[in-house]
Amino acid sequence: MKKTILITGSTDGIGLLTAKKLAAAGHKVLLHGRSATKLKNAANEVGHDCESYEADLSSIADVQKLADAITSKHDKIDILINNAGVFVIPNPITKDGYDARIMVNTIAPYHLTKLLLPLMDENARVVNLSSAAQSTVTSDAFSKTARLTDGDAYAQSKLALTMWSMELASSLGENAPAIIAVNPGSFLASKMVKDAYGVAGNDLNHGADILIRAALDEEFATASGRYFDNDSGRFANPHRDALVPKKNTQIVHAIESVISELI
Repeated sequence: MKKTILITGSTDGIGLLTAKKLAAAGHKVLLHGRSATKLKNAANEVGHDCESYEADLSSIADVQKLADAITSKHDKIDILINNAGVFVIPNPITKDGYDARIMVNTIAPYHLTKLLLPLMDENARVVNLSSAAQSTVTSDAFSKTARLTDGDAYAQSKLALTMWSMELASSLGENAPAIIAVNPGSFLASKMVKDAYGVAGNDLNHGADILIRAALDEEFATASGRYFDNDSGRFANPHRDALVPKKNTQIVHAIESVISELI
């Protein structure tokens, strides 16, 4: 059955490859990127009547505009793949004063998901790109005083993403979209890995294929609130903090406090 699938950060790397495979399989793919030029190039590569949406996910206002643009054209979204992420970047502080890794990797996908939930039925899925790199979220990570190293910011943002995935899945309960966190695989051949580590990386197909499975395959239909580790090829426990519901709730409250300040 043809699905309508939004993939954030789909102008290169694993996002673009996933988009190309899904479009070739007959699905309606909605591309997202922050560069109009890269979006145009990606749309030409993907083809199959895909759509393009430009937004800077370091800005809550842009996240809102993105959701509004999609809502104006679609009354249903079947799959949301929150793929967009940043790691090593020239300026890690957003114009609003927050760490860009926390904003793009954690807060923006949470806000976008909440805004698009009205378009999703109980058969829909949200696939969140986590990582094997996860570390305890410090008390000031969501504050304007946060000055985190690249590695700390990335690992904390990915754990926080995993934690809100589990909390949102719990709060939505049954008869709601499945919220699934996925580590697509370590050191894949993406621009992010090349920029951060200076290595070519592993086959991107390893990551794209697990995202497609998580989005479409029956094995993930009842996996809401779970974490899939593609390094081991199985569902597994994330960082121990994500197994504590109280901590997950605290992360969601911190995210919502930032959003409330910025909208």
